[in-house]
Amino acid sequence: MMTAGLVLFFVAAILLGVAVLMPRTPGIALDRRRPYDSDPPSRLTRVAGVTVQALDRFLAGRNIRLYNREALENAVVRLSQAEFIVLVVAGAAVGTLIGLIIGAPVLSVLLVVLAPFVGQLVLGFLAGRRRAKFDEQLGDTLQLLAGGLRAGHSILRAIDAAATESQSPTSEEMRRVVTETSLGRDLLASLTDTSERMKNEDFVWIAQAIQINREVGGNLAEVLDQVNETIRERSEIKGHIKSLAAEGKFSAYILIAMPFGIVLLLMTLNPGYMNSMFTHPLGLVMMAASGVLITLGSLWMRKIVNLKF
Repeated sequence: MMTAGLVLFFVAAILLGVAVLMPRTPGIALDRRRPYDSDPPSRLTRVAGVTVQALDRFLAGRNIRLYNREALENAVVRLSQAEFIVLVVAGAAVGTLIGLIIGAPVLSVLLVVLAPFVGQLVLGFLAGRRRAKFDEQLGDTLQLLAGGLRAGHSILRAIDAAATESQSPTSEEMRRVVTETSLGRDLLASLTDTSERMKNEDFVWIAQAIQINREVGGNLAEVLDQVNETIRERSEIKGHIKSLAAEGKFSAYILIAMPFGIVLLLMTLNPGYMNSMFTHPLGLVMMAASGVLITLGSLWMRKIVNLKF
């Protein structure tokens, strides 16, 4: 009995030591076993989400060009068409509330009417800035393409290298060309779409030079160098023209903004001074005539200072 008791004691001690010394599987706390439960969305977020979904369903079967996907992509706005429309409507609502708070219902109506145009102007401004950056980087892009061709790469591999080493937006556009070509689209069609999307006539020359080289052969690197030299000369001339036309543009901006600035100044200093202009029929007619004249003058001055060459 004593021997059996000693054996059982040693077996229990060994089992206890093994249980203590053996590494255990790390346990997970109970709160970590439960799925992550974020804070519930607010009522405003839910209303906005429902509105966007309903608008998406409405726009799905219709070809509405206002704030379409192409315009949003050119402006690099990471929103869908429905989301941007909801954003513009929200901005118009905020402008309406501001006009009602300050006691100017005419200003509220004006902000509601101008909200879609402001959204379009914002997209145009962002797209124009992106196209200007693409135009500035075009000379460096040609150098990268020519260098890749001299190193023995194919034109598609040179475009891929240019997409890797260039900055935005050139890198994005070159990457898009490579992706479309890899999916089976013709290289000339992809390059032509890029030139149309960027509204860049110089890139049309590059696409034509690449296509002609693919058809008749020759040293494409030298052709791209000549195209690059021509583009740089045109860019230099363009810079001179912009500097000479800057004074006229600045004068046009001042003349266009002056009537609005005077009206806002009068409404701020003496709010009742402009009431007759907004209530009397003659004042409304004068405001409409002033708007037409300002529009005609703006278009005329834009035609004068916007030189094409």
